[in-house]
Formats: sequence, structure tokens, C-alpha cells
Amino acid sequence: MTHELKHIFTAYQAKNKSGNKAVLATVVALEGSSYRRPGVRMLILDNGKMIGAVSGGCVEKEVQRQAESVFSSGIPKVMTYDGRYRLGCEGILYILLEPFIPNKTTIKTFWQTVKERKNFELLSYFTRQEGISNESGSLFKVDDSTLKLRPGFESKKGLEVFQQKLTPCFKLIIIGSEHDAVQLCSYAAMTGWEVSVIASPSEEKSIHDFPGAQQFLSQLPEEFASQMIDKQTGVVLMTHSYVKDLKYLVGLRGARPIYLGLLGPSLRREKLLNELMEYDLDISDDFFDSIYGPAGINIGAETPQEIAVSVIAEILAVIREKEPMLLRNKLGTIHN
Repeated sequence: MTHELKHIFTAYQAKNKSGNKAVLATVVALEGSSYRRPGVRMLILDNGKMIGAVSGGCVEKEVQRQAESVFSSGIPKVMTYDGRYRLGCEGILYILLEPFIPNKTTIKTFWQTVKERKNFELLSYFTRQEGISNESGSLFKVDDSTLKLRPGFESKKGLEVFQQKLTPCFKLIIIGSEHDAVQLCSYAAMTGWEVSVIASPSEEKSIHDFPGAQQFLSQLPEEFASQMIDKQTGVVLMTHSYVKDLKYLVGLRGARPIYLGLLGPSLRREKLLNELMEYDLDISDDFFDSIYGPAGINIGAETPQEIAVSVIAEILAVIREKEPMLLRNKLGTIHN
């Protein structure tokens, strides 16, 4: 969700240069099931451009049509979309449409929050009744600051509140620079993750070699700073060099990534971990529990692109605490 908000704020700042008005659409409630759940957002510009989506693509045109009155009046409204008769999703969406006019302080605070990787909240006030209301709207809250997404909005007691707690974007650190690292970087960035790539100076690579990378570091294993790893960070070690992998593991042993993937077969993994324990006998069990090797889910992946899908799927399963399975074998709804 956080990466979608980044796209929305980026698009809003770009639209200011052209003078377009903007409306923020937020799914604030759901009765039944739907393609996506409450908390998903999209931005509609008065030139017809849409940033993001609130469904798989079937609801957006109706949202755009309903947003026309918000552009003209400047007053928020709640719309519903009944997917039971149109989509077969068995659900009714409640969507809040409101003018999106964050001031400079709100924009600056949002990007500072993203940069500092802080948790934050979005509070959307609404009623489950179609129609316009100046009392509906959303607030952005971080630390002790509560900021408005449009001038003049004040929250009012008695309204229903959709409260969404958001975490920093998931960060993936890729250590390696071969073709499979390029593919993993690209796929991870498309997933919305912030990707950092680390490669040895001898590789003579740059950030331009890794589409989607937010950061590129050319450094030796001894220079690796484990401080860049937090609880929302995963690491994939894929240098294709046993010696380099071991050196990076030594540098990583004090870190606590939520996921540490090792490329290569099980025998290679065991040899790496045995040598690591010989180097340092005091490594915690938590560190070893975070290691997944061979990295990836068994989907028969062969090409670098397929391997990237396999690894990303495993990381998602780990961070969402899910056991991979075919959805057709799952009892009940897809989302709990």
C-alpha cells in the first residue's frame, strides 16, 4: 500500500506543474468479497489520467465518472459499486472520493516519513450512504502530527472511520550483479519493493545496469554496512562466488533481516553455514532461522525470470506468514 501512495504523491506533484485538479479514491469498506480490500487507493486527474487502481480494472471507469462531480463541486462523496451483479465478486465496495490537495507541509512530511522508514496512519471519515458530504475526508498521521489531504477538512465525531496503519515499503537487498540479479531487481521493483543492489567494484557495474533499483553500492564484502537492514528488509545473496558469499555472510551475521535467501543447492548452503559457524560460534538461532536456501519456492523455475518469480513468491510467503499452496485447495475465502 505504501508504494502505491508514493506513486500518488509523485503524480500529484507532477500534475501541479500542469495545473490539473486531482481526486483521491479510497476503498473504505467492503461487504462480501472483492478483487482488492479496503485501503487501496487511486488518483484521478481532471485530464482523464488515473494513477493506481481500486480493482482489477473493472471498477475504475465508474470511479472516474463519479469523480466528475467532485471536480466541479470540490465536495467529497461516497459511491458504492455492487460487484455481485457485474463482476461475480460477491461484494459491495464503498469508495470515498475527495479532492486531493495536500499542502507543502503534508507533502514534505510524507516524503520524510518514507525516507526515514517510519510507520504512519491514514484515517478516512465517511458514512455508508451514497452522496456528497463536506464532513467526509482523510487525514495523514505520523508520530504526533496529523495532517490534512485537503484544506479546511476537520474530522467529526459520529462518522465511521477507516483506520489504516501503514509500514515502510519492503526493502530488498540483492548482493550480486549477474543476469539473474538483474531480473530479480526488475521483478521486485515492479512488486513495489525498494531495491538496493550491492556488487563488487571489480564487476564495473552501475545503477543503470539494474532497472528499478533505487540504490546501487559498489563495495567489497568487508565494507558492507549491516545497519541498512531493518525488520522490513530481505536479502538475497547471489554473487555466484562461494568465497564472496561467505564473506558477505560474515558481514551479515549481526543483522536481522526478515528473509535471507541463498542461491544454490543444499550442499552449498550447508558448507557455507558450517564455515560461518567455525568463524563465529556465537551467532544467534534467530539469524539461522531467517536463512532460506536454496532460495525460492518449488515451481519448476529454470530461467532467470522464473527464478525471480520463485524467490519473490517465497519472500512474500515469509513476510505475510503464509504457507504456499494452490488456491484451489484452500478452504474458505482467499483473504482471511
